[in-house]
Amino acid sequence: MRLHILGICGTFMGGVAALARELGHVVEGSDANVYPPMSTQLESLGIGLMSGYAAEHLQPAPDLVVVGNAMTRGNPAVEYMLDARLRYLSGPQWLGETVLIDRDVLAVAGTHGKTTTSSLLAHLLESAGMAPGFLIGGVPGNFGVSARLGDTGRIPNPQSRIPFVIEADEYDTAFFDKRSKFVHYHPRIAILNNLEYDHADIFPDVAAIQRQFHHLVRTVPGNGRLIVNAHDERLAEVLAMGCWTPVETFGIGRGDWQAELIAVDGSAFKVTRQGEPVGEVHWSLLGRHSVMNALAALAAAAAAGADPQALLPAFARFESVKRRMELVGEVNGVRVYDDFAHHPTAIATTLAGLRAKVGDARILVALEPRSNSMRQGAHAAALAPSLADADGVLMLQRAELPWDAGAVIAALGGRGSAAPTVDALIAGLCRQVRPGDQVVFMSNGGFEAAPRRFVERLRDS
Repeated sequence: MRLHILGICGTFMGGVAALARELGHVVEGSDANVYPPMSTQLESLGIGLMSGYAAEHLQPAPDLVVVGNAMTRGNPAVEYMLDARLRYLSGPQWLGETVLIDRDVLAVAGTHGKTTTSSLLAHLLESAGMAPGFLIGGVPGNFGVSARLGDTGRIPNPQSRIPFVIEADEYDTAFFDKRSKFVHYHPRIAILNNLEYDHADIFPDVAAIQRQFHHLVRTVPGNGRLIVNAHDERLAEVLAMGCWTPVETFGIGRGDWQAELIAVDGSAFKVTRQGEPVGEVHWSLLGRHSVMNALAALAAAAAAGADPQALLPAFARFESVKRRMELVGEVNGVRVYDDFAHHPTAIATTLAGLRAKVGDARILVALEPRSNSMRQGAHAAALAPSLADADGVLMLQRAELPWDAGAVIAALGGRGSAAPTVDALIAGLCRQVRPGDQVVFMSNGGFEAAPRRFVERLRDS
């Protein structure tokens, strides 16, 4: 079958393309922005890429058009697809009907931590010899690819289904399907990691997100498992809407699966399951949020049949995802990190973990309000409090930002300033930085390669 994927260079759709190619389909695709690294990865798989959304890209007609959720009515390719009556599906629907239908699906949902938890869960299942498939919104360090089908040749029982880990996003599916992506995945095991207000461009309030999470809960079978954050009241409210699946909870000092911190920065902790000791975890990740991610992944792996005690050494071998507190470089005692933070809670927990590790060392934050919710100002009031552990903050205030960052800067009490361009932001950081500083770049966009450009400036100075 010949597939044409609209929006192929997005992380999710690029993963769909890779899986389709692995299944033996002829795959091609279009995107407005065809550039490395995704373009390089796809071309190396033999996938043809076309720049832009011209109608001619769909001529001659493919057997199926797979439509990414960035596509809208008015897009030339979309309008041609509809007028020509081409067969089309959304990416999540294609994935659910083609790949996940005969696999043992483990879905990781939540406002925060989906990518890290999915990557860790896939790593734990791999360490258990279960050869999982996965589709993750990033590149897990232990695998080097964002998607694969899984290895049937390594399944001990031929009657068993291949486990497949999927990052289960609550964002909507496509211009013609406004349900959350995750309703298409029909998992047997689902992690509900946390739930906060986000995606202000499509959800009017947190209750609307809770309804979508309950739709996910409705799809998990009675012989499956829900792995749920014991600290999260909004998730408890979701389960109170109706639950037909056994639930295991996790938390720090709370729940069926519990962690007790050995190191205050979260790099070491004890694990118990229903009061019985499992063992200790020692790893490179930091922060209470990372400990919560670890508990969720361990509980899900156990629900899939892995021995949790035997998995504990695998945590030390876990290589985190790109752009999750990724150390970009160290120059003259200055450590520079690139982080994907896109929500005040993620900012606060990430900085708290770093503070616990570095003590009194100065932490400087370069922040780009990049997500749809951030750009709309939905989180503006919470930004300054989320930056409490930063000694200095430089916020990128592009001319097109529709809200005034001045109130956030003022609330930082002399610790903050704004820059209109990335060049100005880097220059401002260079004037402030000194040996021993920890510099964290936070954005869920490209940030014009600011972290690496800053490291280069430090090396040249």
